[in-house]
Amino acid sequence: KQTGKGTTETRYYITSLKADAKLIHDAVRSHWAVENNLHWSLDVIFREDASLKKKDHSALNFNIIAKMALTLIDQEKSTKNSKPSKRHLAALDDGYRAKILKI
Repeated sequence: KQTGKGTTETRYYITSLKADAKLIHDAVRSHWAVENNLHWSLDVIFREDASLKKKDHSALNFNIIAKMALTLIDQEKSTKNSKPSKRHLAALDDGYRAKILKI
């Protein structure tokens, strides 16, 4: 931006969408927004990027459990706390954890 020069990048996608640049642009942006938000949540709430789980299927197993926990935390609407706060509260309070787990 400082030099005033622009750049152009070409990206190729395989899709069944009709050849409409705006439609494809919106679909790609929407897909990556979901991916980035999920990754960010898993990293911030569960510190997934700093994880040292490497043996056998432990990383995949933890990822699946973390996604399930994140979904349950997301669905719990009784407080306006952030997701990390809800996770922390669930770790400390058996009643709140039961509410999140719906048991």
